[in-house]
Amino acid sequence: MVLILNGPNLNLLGQREPEVYGRTTLDELEQLCEDWASEFGLGAVCRQSNFEGQIIEWIQQAKSEGFKAIILNPGGLTHYSVALLDAMRAQTLPVVEVHLSNIHAREEYRRHSLTASAARGLVSGFGPYSYKMALAYLADALKKG
Repeated sequence: MVLILNGPNLNLLGQREPEVYGRTTLDELEQLCEDWASEFGLGAVCRQSNFEGQIIEWIQQAKSEGFKAIILNPGGLTHYSVALLDAMRAQTLPVVEVHLSNIHAREEYRRHSLTASAARGLVSGFGPYSYKMALAYLADALKKG
């Protein structure tokens, strides 16, 4: 089972800057993720919060809830949250960071991911398919042990 976490403002997908983030809503993205996870032989649970502390608690509790991996789109927390970075480092599950937009082609302040240093990898710029790529990687990694 994979825990898919979406951070601040991702509840506005489909409305907020569709030229950057696309027109897919969060509900649609979550359905896609559940379908893709199933295709890869995985289960998925999707959660979203605008609150940093809630996301940190979900990361801290993931293993005890039975999750085997985490996909994380930290949203704006990507660029400055040491607390989120510390939570990622404090747990042992594999984490893949994802972004809908190509953060390296965005504003200067968005081009660095503080949190990526605690992730197995980062997939950025492929819209919803960033999540599918992360799920494909995790399915393979979990099979290998």
